[in-house]
Amino acid sequence: MICLGIESSCDETSVSVVKDGREVLSNVISTQIEIHKKFGGVVPEIASRKHLVNIAYVVDEALEKAGVTLSDIDFIGVTYGPGLVGALLVGVAYAKSLAYALNKKIVPTHHIEGHIAANYLTYPDLKPPFLALVVSGGHSHLVYVKDYTEFEIMGKTRDDAVGEAFDKVARVLGLPYPGGPEVSKLAQKGTFSYKLPKTKFDNFDFSFSGIKTAVINIAHKEGEKLRKADMACSFENTVCEELVHTTFEVVTKLQVDKIVLAGGVSANRLLREMITTEAQKRNVKAYMPDLKYCTDNAAMIASASYYNFLAGKAYDIQDKLDLNAKANLKLGD
Repeated sequence: MICLGIESSCDETSVSVVKDGREVLSNVISTQIEIHKKFGGVVPEIASRKHLVNIAYVVDEALEKAGVTLSDIDFIGVTYGPGLVGALLVGVAYAKSLAYALNKKIVPTHHIEGHIAANYLTYPDLKPPFLALVVSGGHSHLVYVKDYTEFEIMGKTRDDAVGEAFDKVARVLGLPYPGGPEVSKLAQKGTFSYKLPKTKFDNFDFSFSGIKTAVINIAHKEGEKLRKADMACSFENTVCEELVHTTFEVVTKLQVDKIVLAGGVSANRLLREMITTEAQKRNVKAYMPDLKYCTDNAAMIASASYYNFLAGKAYDIQDKLDLNAKANLKLGD
């Protein structure tokens, strides 16, 4: 089964052709980083307009690189939430029109399901059940993946997502967009010498607004005396410690033997090292997607769509003409 996957939830216009949910025939990403860099973050209206300009060209390039034609496509998978509503609408509208013109089934897919499925592309033998730590600019979730399309949220952020906190700290430190990788790069030159707060709840939820505010307050207090590299190192270490600690609390509760990283922040070097070290101590297998599948891409959406297809969540387009983008779509809705 060949899926044409479409992802446009934020500022990446991506189209992929994936066979049987695991074999990537092509994965094309048109990034807008340089456009949004001057604004210090993604401007939703600009992102939407660029998706409109790019999507047809990206579809053509993905088909060409895969060596297939539209007639070879069995179904179309598309991200319909969560994300920036204008950006999502471009992908959803294009997928619907393509499905209608080709008389192909359409599979609406959740963005977080896609991030989790990115690991299926890296590890052909990986199967549920497992615990997934999904960390990105918009999400910080601990998800028990019972089956390919069955999920239970064990914990999530109550305020800022971890990637969002990285970006805000980057701005405080005067680092360019995108901030997360820049904070990590600077952290390698510093020492863990600032004491920053951690927030602990009775359940497995996260909170990163407190540590973000602490960084801002210290930066204002110290001014030019702020040791930026040390602050970056202290912030990164404190956040990663909290993520790893809470994750393995859930591992203990569920008695799972597999843990999966997912999302843009899963590319973070320190987080990968800490997860790997703790997993080895506990005799738990740790899976982390190839770096090219960490950030938003259509291959992960195509993979997740394949398993939704098998689960009977593929629709004749005539029955899904009312399919719409859902900016705040919850996992499991």
